[in-house]
Amino acid sequence: MLFGMIAVCVGCNMPSPAFRGAAATRVKVEGSTFDVRIKGLRAEAIRINPEYAPRFGPIRYRAALAMQLVSGCDVLSVSGDQAQAFGRLKCGTKAARRVRRPRELDCVPVRGSGIPEIGQLRVELDCDPA
Repeated sequence: MLFGMIAVCVGCNMPSPAFRGAAATRVKVEGSTFDVRIKGLRAEAIRINPEYAPRFGPIRYRAALAMQLVSGCDVLSVSGDQAQAFGRLKCGTKAARRVRRPRELDCVPVRGSGIPEIGQLRVELDCDPA
């Protein structure tokens, strides 16, 4: 039983086979913490903090920012899920060295996330670049 518990804990932050041996850089982006690994023109971001029912839209955006911060390259695409995201990078002499924010966001309130505060109501939003 002890071996099983250790195996579960160790497996939480294991890189995929393609990224084994690559050093991880820990990055925190807008409340999500990622271990980011870079190999060539590919990146992997593993979210290591607990979040209640995260949607992949906001996590994908945060993972892309984390990949861009660590690599210094543009992120062409991000796939995966809420826990482990994979990105394709575009690096070179003209690669952006700063984090680009999307100009427009398409946001939807998350049902049941309203928290009453003094004189206002705070609501969680699920946003994707428009």
